[in-house]
This record gives sequence, C-alpha cells and structure tokens, in this order.
Amino acid sequence: MNNKSTYPNSVSSPILERFLQAVYQPYKWLIVIPLFGIFTIVFSFFSIISSILISSKAGNFWAFLWGRIVCYIVPIRVFKKGTENIDKKKSYVIIANHQTAIDILMLSGFLGIDFRWIMKKELYKVPFLGFACKKAGYIFIDRKSAKASLESLNEAKQKLVNGTSVMIFPEGTRSGKKEMLQFKRGAFKMAVDLELDILPVTVMNSYKILRKGVINLMPGRAGFVIHSPLAIARYGNDMERLMKDARIILESGQETGIFRNSIKPKIN
Repeated sequence: MNNKSTYPNSVSSPILERFLQAVYQPYKWLIVIPLFGIFTIVFSFFSIISSILISSKAGNFWAFLWGRIVCYIVPIRVFKKGTENIDKKKSYVIIANHQTAIDILMLSGFLGIDFRWIMKKELYKVPFLGFACKKAGYIFIDRKSAKASLESLNEAKQKLVNGTSVMIFPEGTRSGKKEMLQFKRGAFKMAVDLELDILPVTVMNSYKILRKGVINLMPGRAGFVIHSPLAIARYGNDMERLMKDARIILESGQETGIFRNSIKPKIN
C-alpha cells in the first residue's frame, strides 16, 4: 500500500511541501504555539479547581477539551476507527505506540473513553500541568524505585473501576517514526496484576505532523485505530506471548488505510 492511498492528505511534491511549510511558519509561531501555552495553563487551572470541588473525572474533562482544541488550532484532522471495540463499562489497560507528543493530544481529545495517564514522576514538577494531572487522578511512576512503583500500582487498583481505564505507552518514549521501539514490560505486568484486559490502539501518521527538529510542526491528517481487546485471562503469566501478540496487533494497524476495513492480525 502506498502512502498516498493510506494518507490522502500527503503532499507528493517536495517543492510544494517546502512552499506550504514556509507559508505555515508565521501561523505556527504567532498563533499555534502561544495558544498552546495559554490553553495548557488555563485548562490546568480549571482542572485543578474541578478536581477539588467536584471529582477527578470532572478535572479530567479539561484534558479532553485541551486535546481537541489544540488539534483544531494546528490544525490536525483526526480520524479514528474501531470504536465498536470499546465497552465503556469496562476498565482497560490501554496501550498505544508513541510516535510524537501529538499522540497525547489526539488520544486525550478523541479516544472517547474515561482514562488516566501513567506518567513518569518528573512530570509532576511541571508548573500547573503536573499538579493538575495529579488532581485529575493521573498515576505517577517512579521507575527507579520498586517500592514506589508498587505503591503506584496499589493506587491504580483503587482508580481503575467502573469504566475508568489507564493509558500507557509500552515503548516508554517517543519513536519519532512509524516503526515502533522495543516494548518495556510495565504496561503488561500492570494488566496482569490488575487483571484488566488490554485495549491496543495504533497511532498513525503523527510523526508527519510533528517532525524531527525544533518544533517542526505541520498541519495534516493523523489518527488511530482501536483494536479488539486482548483478554488477559487467556495468557496466565506468559508475559512474553502477551507482549508479542500486542506488538503484532499494533503493527497491523499501520497497514490499515483510513477508508479500508481493519486488517485482522494473526496471533496464536
């Protein structure tokens, strides 16, 4: 499958692409980046107030609004497929490949279910944002401390009920490209320990929106494919097979065109 059929908004001419990039720069620096900063601060403030006065779910609403509005401003035309695979009454460990920071905007704004992010503890120090995420019920992990990680897991057990899920990038960092990095075991161990099914989500095309370089941003079309959940019960403690099957499923999403039916991955 060629990129043109999969991503109909892609620009085939390098000359035209360079022209569009040059035209976009004033808008990016004068509109997108300032508004991103303003909305991040303002919505973090509202999230903190809503979480304190109402609930963490009310606080998390502002993350949804933040993701949507910023995508509209860039602009990113976000597509999604596979919403029929979600049971909103169930809690999941959601895993997604991680191409760029744009993934966070799209998943927060358009996935359409109540979830909390797993975040590294260093992000708690980010002014406004870190405190807002904590109040909204996000789970901070200290990767260097086994004791602290266990405490975070116990905290997650109390939050992930009645349709509230958790989102983790199993690669652990951004790849910056279509191909995925090696998976870490944390997301899968959490799913096994919490006895929650895994909901795989393939992010597509965000590396063409936020490219390598200093805020090398371009408008375009990106989105994600939501796959059928992986039932944890059928794997027992076979972590290697679980990770292998999850990777096969996420990779299969990259072969799914926007206007085509999803490809059913072959797993044992």
